[in-house]
Amino acid sequence: MSILSGKKILLGITGGIAAYKTPLIVRLLKSKKAEVRVIMTSAAKDFVTPLTLSTLSGNPVLSRFTDSQHDNPVWNNHVELGKWADLFLIAPATSLTIFAMVNAKCNNLLIATYLSCTSKVYIAPAMDLDMYNHPSNQSNLEKLKSIGNEVLPVGEGFLASGLHGKGRMLEPEQIIIKIEQDILDKLPLNGKKVLITAGPTYEPIDPVRFIANHSTGKMGFALAEHAVKLGAEVTLITGPTAISTTSDMQIFNVVTSEEMFIQVKKIFNKMDIAIAAAAVADFKPKEAHRIKLKKEINLNTIKLIPTQDILAWMGENKNQQFLLGFALETNDEINNAIKKLKSKNLDAIVMNSLKNSGAGFSGDTNKVSYISRKEEIIQFELKLKNKVAEDIFTQILKNE
Repeated sequence: MSILSGKKILLGITGGIAAYKTPLIVRLLKSKKAEVRVIMTSAAKDFVTPLTLSTLSGNPVLSRFTDSQHDNPVWNNHVELGKWADLFLIAPATSLTIFAMVNAKCNNLLIATYLSCTSKVYIAPAMDLDMYNHPSNQSNLEKLKSIGNEVLPVGEGFLASGLHGKGRMLEPEQIIIKIEQDILDKLPLNGKKVLITAGPTYEPIDPVRFIANHSTGKMGFALAEHAVKLGAEVTLITGPTAISTTSDMQIFNVVTSEEMFIQVKKIFNKMDIAIAAAAVADFKPKEAHRIKLKKEINLNTIKLIPTQDILAWMGENKNQQFLLGFALETNDEINNAIKKLKSKNLDAIVMNSLKNSGAGFSGDTNKVSYISRKEEIIQFELKLKNKVAEDIFTQILKNE
């Protein structure tokens, strides 16, 4: 899944010959699952039609401060447009538009929206060789950079004038790559490897029956998906669950605690952060029968033995990793969680209690307390599990 998935992207198109390439920019952004809205200057319409861009983006194309519908003017609110966008791409950006941006010359909807925009702005200049190299234009581009805008490099090749050199707009594919990489480079977990375990484990009694718990894996999956959003390279080891994800991560599906332990051992030493969100069974039958046990057999007991304590093993073998565990408690919750934190050599633990309505297994919500190695306790309100995942990573990033 692209880092642009779900992003609200505003595309500003100005009156340069490179505007004919903008439908491909829209198509590429849509293929990345981004939501796209388009603003055009009047001059841009000489090079590409609003109908084309509206069809590809799925949204009306805006070019004026007001539109008339049956003699009733409708205001295109540039302030709302600027606040709506997660990022604003101006491509192509002509010399005239760049001058207007530098000098706050608010003479059209595009410039008004730029001046109201609170998100990152990417500028793809497009002009002829000597125009691009002129000190005035170079000075204006430097000014735009100095106030936080991202000025993309220009391409080199044949220009509309017939000259050959620098000045042409980057190709649409290159623009998208540059934006994706810029966003990724600024994410807090970029370059970090994160291991997350999720879901229950099934410990077989026979081919039909097994010992398990009520874990659905929702919390672990929420953590994994948020780690991806933060730029991490995520490995998810999950027990049996009905959950799926479209996030870009490596997934290992396991059934038993032994299978989960084998996968953890293979990759743990390569990780920067490890989060043990799986509800691993504490016990398993001493013998897993190959055939179904008949109820006619007077089976009074099933002999159980402890499973491998995966979290304790990680605590014993960690070096540079930040290790986070979970504790689902029913009584004396904080004290029990702190004991687990210390005994398993964790850097932090997340505690939730079955006493709290809406917390624990199965549901879409959770109420947790984050306890650091220093035993600092931060309690959170009941939230959706994806929001809980955000809270947990906020704390990890403070201490990692």
